[in-house]
Amino acid sequence: MPAPPNQPTDFLSILQQVWWRLDAALDLEMLRWSAMLGAVEALQSGTTAIVDHHEGPNAIEGSLQVIADACAEVGVRVMCAYGVTDRWQDNGALRSDTSTAPPRMTSAAERGLAECERFIRGGGNGMVGVHAAFTCSDETLEAAAGLARDLGVGVHVHVAEGPIDTPAGARLEHLSSDDWLLVHGVHLDRDLRGMLAHNPRSNMNNAVGYAHPAHRANTVVLGTDGIGADMLEEFRLAYVAHRASDVTASPETAWQWLANGWTLMPQAYSDVVTWNYDHVDSPWHVAFTPGIRALHVRQANGDELLRNGLPTRVDLGEVRAKAAEQAARLFSRL
Repeated sequence: MPAPPNQPTDFLSILQQVWWRLDAALDLEMLRWSAMLGAVEALQSGTTAIVDHHEGPNAIEGSLQVIADACAEVGVRVMCAYGVTDRWQDNGALRSDTSTAPPRMTSAAERGLAECERFIRGGGNGMVGVHAAFTCSDETLEAAAGLARDLGVGVHVHVAEGPIDTPAGARLEHLSSDDWLLVHGVHLDRDLRGMLAHNPRSNMNNAVGYAHPAHRANTVVLGTDGIGADMLEEFRLAYVAHRASDVTASPETAWQWLANGWTLMPQAYSDVVTWNYDHVDSPWHVAFTPGIRALHVRQANGDELLRNGLPTRVDLGEVRAKAAEQAARLFSRL
């Protein structure tokens, strides 16, 4: 990415100057090769299932199917969601004040909800996505929760990632349910129903603080918030962050968070990964052994997805080349 127009100095300005600009520049072709490269890199890390949350106001319709098809081509399972938000006005421009919740639902949010519904009703594995409460009107939050209930799925939502979204707890308390995926929760001021996704690397990268997931009553899973898909590396960082907060912490706690991910994608539990390290089933070994890589990955039905560290269904060189072409297009737009 080119440098942002202004140097971000806090969480909101990071969103405004970096991530939201990137969202607006995406199109479906960029999305296809980004998803495929991400799926390949996940597979090479021994990760066979991804829970994804896509946002892009100019790449909404059909986007979840593009992501699902790209992952399927590689052989990686995916659960998709489009993150609805009211931060984009009906004319496509960013709202001038994105520090507080907007007053009403926008057409972009309506289109995002429609994309979630279309994908899930069409047989796709998905959830209803919400960006974050502070960029959504109460109307949009209610609509997302209602649609999820109608579809029999949960809501995948960023919650209190930074101090700006601290009111999220009060706004979501009457809506959340046990099948929700609450992402971050760093500044969450109350308990909400749902599973909590802890993203230590992302939280450090955005300097939003430590989420203290061990103090929560929720079932905790580990996520990367899109910064790669090497879950063993995320486990190590989760343990170190926990240990920095509590010297009595054991890697077994973060190991359980890692294992809890199978509750979201139970089919992946039967996948077989052969590693370049003998003690990958031990949290104490893995916590202190960087560089562990997957050599082979085989699904329960016998299909081999990774052989000698390389994907079997797609050409890695081609995927990287196509992704590089799209990265150049994205750079130009930004």
